[in-house]
Amino acid sequence: MAVVKANSSDLKLLARLLRAEAEGEGNLGMLMVGNVGVNRIIGNCLDFRNIRTVPQMVYQSPGGFEATQKGYFYQRARESEIQLARRVVNGERQNPATNALWYFRPASGGCPAQWYNQRNVGRYKAHCFFAPASGECPRVY
Repeated sequence: MAVVKANSSDLKLLARLLRAEAEGEGNLGMLMVGNVGVNRIIGNCLDFRNIRTVPQMVYQSPGGFEATQKGYFYQRARESEIQLARRVVNGERQNPATNALWYFRPASGGCPAQWYNQRNVGRYKAHCFFAPASGECPRVY
């Protein structure tokens, strides 16, 4: 059963986001980006209050994803990314993104211990993942 509602258009939109944000990180990296997106929808906390749908999450501004704000969100969804999008919408979670609401790719060096007052929960390839304290967003825990 899906943890967020998503029709075929929503899955394609999410798939485009996965591809734009993390294609170079492989399937696992794209799944983690999807985890962050789904967490933003179900969390209803912090910067993501009233984000209830996939389109609201994908196009949130400010505070949304770099790909949609800087113009590299133009490639069509491929079937492989649509399948990944379906997996995260259905609740599949990957560590370290399990409870993360943010990620970023540092220009160089390691991941900071905190980012915008959120704790680092791990790194996968080039992306650092950050999650709120468990009491701040209980729906993502």
